[in-house]
Amino acid sequence: MSTSGKPSETEHIKQDSSYLRGRLEEFFQDHISAGIPDDQTKLLKFHGSYMQDDRDLREERRKQKLEPAYQFMVRVRLPAGVATPEQWLTMDRLADEYGNGTMKLTTRQTFQLHGILKWNMKTSLQQMNEALMDTIAACGDVNRNVMCAANPSQSDAHRKVYDSAADISERLLPKTRAYHEIWLDEEKLIDTKEEQEPVYGKTYLPRKFKIGVAVPPSNDVDIYSQDIGFIAIISGGRLLGYNILVGGGMGMTHGDEKTYPQLGRMLGFVPAKKAVEAAEAILTVQRDYGDRSERKYARFKYTVDRLGIETVRNEVNERLGWEVKPAKPYSFERNGDIYGWDDHKEGLSHLTLFIQNGRIADSGGYELKTALKRVAEVHDGTFRLTPNQNVIIADVKPENREQIEAIVSEYGLTDGCENSALRRNSMACVAFPTCGLAMAESERYLPSLIDKLEDMLDANGLREEEIIIRMTGCPNGCARPSLGEIAFIGKGPGTYNMYLGAGFKGDRLNKLYRENIGEEQILQELQPIFASFAKDKEDGERFGDFVIRRGIIEATTDGINFHEKVRS
Repeated sequence: MSTSGKPSETEHIKQDSSYLRGRLEEFFQDHISAGIPDDQTKLLKFHGSYMQDDRDLREERRKQKLEPAYQFMVRVRLPAGVATPEQWLTMDRLADEYGNGTMKLTTRQTFQLHGILKWNMKTSLQQMNEALMDTIAACGDVNRNVMCAANPSQSDAHRKVYDSAADISERLLPKTRAYHEIWLDEEKLIDTKEEQEPVYGKTYLPRKFKIGVAVPPSNDVDIYSQDIGFIAIISGGRLLGYNILVGGGMGMTHGDEKTYPQLGRMLGFVPAKKAVEAAEAILTVQRDYGDRSERKYARFKYTVDRLGIETVRNEVNERLGWEVKPAKPYSFERNGDIYGWDDHKEGLSHLTLFIQNGRIADSGGYELKTALKRVAEVHDGTFRLTPNQNVIIADVKPENREQIEAIVSEYGLTDGCENSALRRNSMACVAFPTCGLAMAESERYLPSLIDKLEDMLDANGLREEEIIIRMTGCPNGCARPSLGEIAFIGKGPGTYNMYLGAGFKGDRLNKLYRENIGEEQILQELQPIFASFAKDKEDGERFGDFVIRRGIIEATTDGINFHEKVRS
């Protein structure tokens, strides 16, 4: 994984882009094609959008000698997943007017719209801007949406923790005015040579960069999966500062064992007021030492593994001009969300609803999208998108709770309690038909697989046993599958690699158990394991711990040994 090779094609594209302008404006004014050239798609990511095509229609259109059904996914920058009712209503309306009629709540606490046509992109982004939202740096080789513990009742210090997440997001935004010129009609710079990127430089980062903030005892943000993970240290209701993890990441490449998921390593503790400064210093280490030759080896986790945590710590200390202190004690109890109503001592209430795989839609008689629109029309608090693709109707005043409860009842909105604990702890990426990287189904398939697994759980008395299950259509890791106690990563149509043994608290990676299997074998493999778990598990023992204790799978102690062979 040398960093001394020639810069990749993407590095040249960034270098020559005039700070992310490229020829985007020209090609979005061209109505001959519904798409844009490939080199421009690499710049478009920095503006929060991916070009995709409807893969359900791909073969039919090829036979008709038509270009693919190009469309664009747009992702909002929404620090900590906090949105106003007005912003929710804007996204709801844009989904209907310009998208595919649905909204996707992502695993990074933000909105995605799918199905936007090229000639509707500018209008969509302008209307988001009018609602005080943007898509700047929601994708691309920059710091992406900053995550934060979702439940505002979790601690009295939660507001300050949220402020840290928002401040980090703002500090690490690219400074180029390209987004504002292209999409918002800001007057163009006469000479972009005068422009500067004081944090990123002309070529930005080697790869994407992700930051999250967790508040123990909940690890809802999967803090060990972040490039930088801030763990809030709270004492007596007061935020003292943050322990910092560095070098986590989920993505890998099938067949290349030099790629692997990794957990963040402990860097140390910083005072709360120094968190933003520390984030910038750490990011610049990756900017300067990350691999710009091979993109699949370019994430910060590989930089940390190559340099070693001590070298990284020394680099950070030097850039800060002061030393990061030893980490303070902390502990996590769980991953995931806690559903239903939660009352805060300030008198506000928060309702966490289960949103299967984050898809906001009216489907099969369940009018979820319409119901949440009704809530947004009367709600005067906030919406909080969770890291597990669910939503919290937050900051509900006592005088408004009855009205919201009436809407929830009228439309049968669910907090998930009627589902199995497995389903409530499930997560899937989009995959088909819109993701160009997908090798297998994910969002559209996982619910039906869970239907069958629930039958097994019921037969073994395990319906309320919380087990984290995740699925992705490819190994890029958008649903953080390597932290699933049971996980499936797509290999091809209808086939998956099956992984077992992650930690329930999100603090241990899983390991490959069976390769390239379909549904029939998945069920055959899990049936005896569930039966054994029901019969032999120790008091309080989690599923991921059980399969390791019983020798069903080896523990992954470090991402570097993720690919080591299993016992059985």
